[in-house]
Amino acid sequence: MEATAFQDLFTGNFCFGCGPTNQDGLQIKSYWAGPGKSVCTFKPKPYHTAGPRQFLNGGIIATLIDCHCVSTAIAQAYQDEGRPFDSATPIWYVTGSLTIKYLRPTPIDRPVQLTAHIVETGPKKTVLSCSLSSSGQECATGEVIAIRVPWSWRDEETAG
Repeated sequence: MEATAFQDLFTGNFCFGCGPTNQDGLQIKSYWAGPGKSVCTFKPKPYHTAGPRQFLNGGIIATLIDCHCVSTAIAQAYQDEGRPFDSATPIWYVTGSLTIKYLRPTPIDRPVQLTAHIVETGPKKTVLSCSLSSSGQECATGEVIAIRVPWSWRDEETAG
């Protein structure tokens, strides 16, 4: 039996990068690959192009790293608290900071692999590092600081 992606377990996630119900989004899928380590494979579409059509757009790369890491932070919080994903009060994190280093152009004609590692966890923030590779070559790295916010933060009336 295949594991269920983190994103498919989060309630009401319509995010462009990781929301499973956003038909126009990237709809990434992240899975555990060991303690504090998660993986994601994403197949770019031709319209995810940079200026040169053979390379993946840098903004898409940043979104992949951001969403994979924040989803991992949420999944880790559920694990740390020993709670199922469908428990009473959902856990939610947002991006506090995102730092990307582009190491080489990323080919658009093949899948990319993301590997995130949890560097530090605390009650309000999780720090993660991430590597994005294509055909075994590291193309970008990132660091994400994910900040825990109350579930009510997501409500339209209270988010402003």
